[in-house]
Amino acid sequence: MGYTLDEIPNDITRMTPASFEPVIDYVVTKVPRWAFEKFPDAAAVLGTQMQSVGEAMAIGRTFPESIQKALRSLEHGRLGLNCDPGEVALDALSADELVAAATVGTPDRPFQLEAALRRGVSVERIAEATRVDPWFLDQLLSITEERAHLAAVGIDGMGRAAWRRAKRLGFSDAQLAWLWGVDEGDVRRRRLAAGVRPTYKTVDTCAAEFEAATPYHYSTYEDTDEVVASDRPKVLILGSGPNRIGQGIEFDYCCVHASFALGQAGYETIMVNCNPETVSTDYDTSDRLYFEPLTHEDVMNVVEAEAASGELVGAIVALGGQTPLKLAGRLPEGLVLGTSPASIDLAEDRDRWNALCARLEIPQPAGGTAATFQAARAITDRIGYPALVRPSYVLGGRAMEIVYDDDGLGRAMAELAGFGTLGREGGLSAERPVLVDRFLEDATEVDVDAIRDHTGEVLIGGVMEHVEEAGVHSGDSACVIPPYSLSAETIAVIEDFTARIADALDVRGLINVQYAVKAVRPPGGGRVGAQVFVIEANPRASRTVPFVAKATGVPLVKVAARVMVGATLAELRSEGLLCPPVTAGHVAVKEAVLPFNRFPDADRVLGPEMRSTGEVMGIDATFGLAFAKSQIAAGDRLPEGGTVFLSLADRDKDDAVAAARRFVSLGFAIAATVGTADRLEAEGVPVKTRVAKLGIEEGTTAVDLIEAGEITLVVNSPKGRGPRADGAYIRSAAGVAGIPCLTTAAAGLAAVNGMADWAAHELRVRSLQDFHAGRADAT
Repeated sequence: MGYTLDEIPNDITRMTPASFEPVIDYVVTKVPRWAFEKFPDAAAVLGTQMQSVGEAMAIGRTFPESIQKALRSLEHGRLGLNCDPGEVALDALSADELVAAATVGTPDRPFQLEAALRRGVSVERIAEATRVDPWFLDQLLSITEERAHLAAVGIDGMGRAAWRRAKRLGFSDAQLAWLWGVDEGDVRRRRLAAGVRPTYKTVDTCAAEFEAATPYHYSTYEDTDEVVASDRPKVLILGSGPNRIGQGIEFDYCCVHASFALGQAGYETIMVNCNPETVSTDYDTSDRLYFEPLTHEDVMNVVEAEAASGELVGAIVALGGQTPLKLAGRLPEGLVLGTSPASIDLAEDRDRWNALCARLEIPQPAGGTAATFQAARAITDRIGYPALVRPSYVLGGRAMEIVYDDDGLGRAMAELAGFGTLGREGGLSAERPVLVDRFLEDATEVDVDAIRDHTGEVLIGGVMEHVEEAGVHSGDSACVIPPYSLSAETIAVIEDFTARIADALDVRGLINVQYAVKAVRPPGGGRVGAQVFVIEANPRASRTVPFVAKATGVPLVKVAARVMVGATLAELRSEGLLCPPVTAGHVAVKEAVLPFNRFPDADRVLGPEMRSTGEVMGIDATFGLAFAKSQIAAGDRLPEGGTVFLSLADRDKDDAVAAARRFVSLGFAIAATVGTADRLEAEGVPVKTRVAKLGIEEGTTAVDLIEAGEITLVVNSPKGRGPRADGAYIRSAAGVAGIPCLTTAAAGLAAVNGMADWAAHELRVRSLQDFHAGRADAT
């Protein structure tokens, strides 16, 4: 159907049809987010194959303004285009070395270009060497020249015009504070005293021909503000920023569902985020969208603008992962909805958390906090090795490592103190200590998601058992609802501990608690028991919340969002929003999607630092079928026959025997290294092929068999005391050949159980609605 502009019906104009173009009076800059720090074996060089794991987007009136906003949106410790502590790494390079480095595409290239310009290298020379268009270099030069001017005049020489010019070129308050050697709060106060605050412009999707019903906003520094006043109570939702390993789309899911729930409850919803890939930044997800970095300065600017244009009920910081959570303590008192910043900090502060667990009589692994190697060594002298070393206030197991001796501890502390990726973001201090805990080997990890309201009622959303043993990050481990090996008594203890922790923290909304369950064998024999240790609690949404919601049919985020603005669980049951979970008749498995095909040089072995970039879910009547579906969905379809190669560490030999016996019963042949083969044959499991160790023994190696196409599945857990002490060549060869490679014995056992169920039962397709309705016979 065709229309003239005058004939377009109102219901079409409200949707902003494609017959209009937006007013392009702004500049948009998108910058990828890489995660090479998660793959230390891979070269951080950009090429024809995509390796970024996310991206940030910024809008400004000028290119300098938008690129500086985009760079500080990436959340990799940089405050903008240099002019921050991160630039110190470039100070040791000469001008020639900077130009040479900038000829290679890496994540650091924009910073190298600016540093070279600051050293006086001409635009022409850099353009010739790097093939970067001179227009972009000239724009970067304007930032460099303004920086030199700002350094010369200092904070006392700043008038209103100077402040506006600096902000229009994208300089953040934090950059200026670093440049002048003052506190960021002082910069903000002086700027506001000069009458310089941002104005918000609207991305007009109708080119001013009609009133745009789906506008969104960006900040700049001009004279007129386009934020429209509102007469409804407003809730600000802080998003999760760019996707990256450890903080991905699952947190955007939470923000979006909160916006939907609060909108249905009568609130005006306001989203702040800078990720163009997500549903939260669709212009029709919330009533109002601010495309802004998630920094203290930028969020406070939005808070002040919204408070001035209507009733701002508060801000939700607990749904976007660690990014907004780290801002909670710096926001105005009383603004944060749900769990208070004080309770959030209590869960993060290791000394106070330890005291809380002691008071509640909830066991936890022995440990402590340290800001120096000497202090960390004193802790390991007390608790022994192996120890789990991890930084505080990070997600995704960032820089987390299991250490087995003093040398390993020294390397881990050096990475954190200033020589590695976290060091560039501030290093260690009393405010950012390292957590050193006794590592519980051979324990089963368990995750729990729960909701508590202001009356004290606690709803257990789901108890998830991890397939891989403790030591593999929860984001990389498959997990199962309901638990497949935990006893009812153990689950009851876990649920009780969760409720007591939620009460003690006065949680208002979601909480995630992680546990380790270790088998306890009585000295004189008898029934094997279980000891439950709490690892940590996070009073916020976790990456498992979407999985739990889909597995049980309970809209956890919608319920939590309403709880955060004051509703009780009882009221939400009466409304019909909170329904009973559906757990009988099916099993759900969450499996990680790992990007090793993009990083062929990286070892595939799983460990305490998360490296998955996504996840899938398998659901069926049995654990085996659900696990098999999850492997297919993750791109690792399990074989139906052939030869399985087994090479496992001594600690995994018991599971290896059980798995191998099941593989043989399904018709698979077994190839194994000498140590594994000896154990299998001693237990009566036939081994078809004994494999020589690469570079140690004469004969056919596993790599030879893989390259010859004789292996259909690899199960290889690392040997030795370090995380990558053995087997890297085998895992790499499997990756190149496209053969499924499992790096824990537990995963191998789960895989063969899945194959057995698959062989006995046909995989059937059922809708999620059928599972939630309990229709077991649907096809």
